[in-house]
Amino acid sequence: MSRAVVVGSGPNGLTAAVMLAAAGLSVTVMESRSTLGGGTRTEELTLPGYRHDVCSSVYPLGIASPVLRTMDLARLGLEWVQPSLALAHPFDDGSAAFLHSSLEESARALGSDRRRWRNLFRPWVRQWDAVAATWLGPLSLRAARPGFLPLGVTGLQSSALLCRTWFHTPRARALFTGLAAHSMAPLEGPGSAAFGLVLGALAHVGGWPFARGGARAIPAALHALGRELDIRFRTDSPVTQWRQLEAYPIRLLDTGPHQAAQLLESTLGERTGRRLRAYRYGLGVCKVDFALREPVPWTAPECRQAGTLHLGGSHEEMAGALTQAWRGEVADRPLVLAAQPSLFDATRAPAGRHVLWAYCHVPFNCAEDVSDRIEAQIERFAPGFRDIVLRRHVRTAQTWFRYNPNYVGGDINGGVQDWRQLWRRPIAWRDPYCLDPAGIYLCSSSTPPGGGVHGMCGFHAARSALGRHQALDWTLADLKQALRSS
Repeated sequence: MSRAVVVGSGPNGLTAAVMLAAAGLSVTVMESRSTLGGGTRTEELTLPGYRHDVCSSVYPLGIASPVLRTMDLARLGLEWVQPSLALAHPFDDGSAAFLHSSLEESARALGSDRRRWRNLFRPWVRQWDAVAATWLGPLSLRAARPGFLPLGVTGLQSSALLCRTWFHTPRARALFTGLAAHSMAPLEGPGSAAFGLVLGALAHVGGWPFARGGARAIPAALHALGRELDIRFRTDSPVTQWRQLEAYPIRLLDTGPHQAAQLLESTLGERTGRRLRAYRYGLGVCKVDFALREPVPWTAPECRQAGTLHLGGSHEEMAGALTQAWRGEVADRPLVLAAQPSLFDATRAPAGRHVLWAYCHVPFNCAEDVSDRIEAQIERFAPGFRDIVLRRHVRTAQTWFRYNPNYVGGDINGGVQDWRQLWRRPIAWRDPYCLDPAGIYLCSSSTPPGGGVHGMCGFHAARSALGRHQALDWTLADLKQALRSS
């Protein structure tokens, strides 16, 4: 059997390892920390018994991921928890727009824009298989599946333009802007509308669920599957020198391009190394985890039913805050993204208690603690919030990088996802995963299809490696059959 090593144990690295092992390779996973997980970790950051998702927490792409569905992780303990509403977006008048599992119900709260919202998202929901096959494929090689082309033309617009031309009401514009802002890309940039369209459609396709017990349930299930396939897992094993990988003919790196360039400096050609180091990162985030005495006292009743919240007011206010961040300024009223998993998963906190996390976009590598501005935005839509806070844990953009070297400058998305870097992410367009035909591949979220917990970066990188070194053109169907046989 050929030997392969995967450096890093985020969902993409673990997915790549499973793919290679299912194809018959002898696989070793090397993780620098004492536990697996990458961006899917759960820790007691505040008080005993309060389980906080350290990085990611809400998984619309996870439940919809073709490769994670193929692995049947429910058999290994992964359970998705669906909130009553995927998302709520409150306003200063005490009302809220929201995303329900029903597209009609979501549109109903948007007044005169009800029909426009429904007509915009209905094709994305009905043709989701074509959207998923295209959106979650290698972006640089993306060939539109049947039915996707007209949708893709809409997605090529900027979010700002779509809001101005498609919607008439402030509520619909604000709801869409909050969705598009997850891209962490400028809202005036071409293609930024696609992120809002995909995330909005996902609310009606699979929902925006949490993992029961916390984000760590995802790597735990992948780890269990890996053990069934005889994958070797080596924790507390940082890879700092190329010689640690020389014994393996196939090497996959679940790292950022900058880390790959540093590790492979003596191995890669000068041109490849220079292009890896030139890879661009975007906005950072400042995140606060709260231990709470009771549920958040939201003014809008819809917010008490939602797993995720966008706290930013109007389209103009949110767009202005993001523009300030891209200019290197911290907005007085930032767009805050929050999640309250304990409302739907009782394992997250002691009986009667709750957890909440919230983050906002800040300039790249920002060292400023902006938790006071985050709390002010929560208090704006939930008066009395500060009175129920028992403990806080704050991580600034600068400290994110110290926590996880893949989060350069606090960019948790794996790099800027604008029109220039989507198509050449990170350095090539023919095969964006292969750094060296001699057997070096990148499988992190800095490769297509980019950020999000879906494992597809790892799937496509492993598929590239199998094609080059084993002459195997593996598909999801091949993976499914191999897992059944094992």
